[in-house]
Amino acid sequence: MKFRYKPAIARLKIRLIQRKEQWTLTVAGWIVTLMSIIVLFTIAIANIYPFLSVNQPIAADVLVVEGWMPDYAIEDAMDEFKTGDYRHLIATGTPLSKGYYLAEYKNFAQLTAATLIALGFNPNQLIVVPTPYVKKDRTYSSAVALREWLSNSDLNIKSLNLFSLGPHTRRSWLIFKGVLAPEYKVGAIAANPQEYNAKTWWQYSEGVRTAIGEAIAFIYARFFSFA
Repeated sequence: MKFRYKPAIARLKIRLIQRKEQWTLTVAGWIVTLMSIIVLFTIAIANIYPFLSVNQPIAADVLVVEGWMPDYAIEDAMDEFKTGDYRHLIATGTPLSKGYYLAEYKNFAQLTAATLIALGFNPNQLIVVPTPYVKKDRTYSSAVALREWLSNSDLNIKSLNLFSLGPHTRRSWLIFKGVLAPEYKVGAIAANPQEYNAKTWWQYSEGVRTAIGEAIAFIYARFFSFA
């Protein structure tokens, strides 16, 4: 019997594909999955805005107003001050991002205070706490500036309500509480934006941009930043 030598390379079997058994969705499975996605999306649409635009005021000594807000929100803050049992209103804010070299007031805290006085607010109840210029984390820097002012104040302030605008309120409240607690109790009040209808925010480009942007920013602040 003759033995024929077969080179090792000839015995190699290179397989580029192979047959595998796998599970896949049936038509009914795809329908159920699609319906589940629609239901979850609807729930998210219905709840994300009320979650971000939080209103949880407390009995507070002062009302803290974020100075970057538009004039109509400043007017709403003034109305809140009149209806609440506040001793003082504190305006916070960073330097102006536009018109700095032309404006009489160089930061939003000063500009908001001047606006309130023009609206008839009592200057003796008004406190300005400006924030130094920062490239990022402006809300956090405002909270830190407020904490430093409170720690040096002789007004014996123990509680405050933070007045912000719409979906931005949840993130601001998170950051201010993180900076000020436990020495100070912090509540939250959200002004209603006038650029879109808060009840149907998804029908407006401004509402979609604001809600989605603030949701992402809140997640970042909650899990990767200051909380």
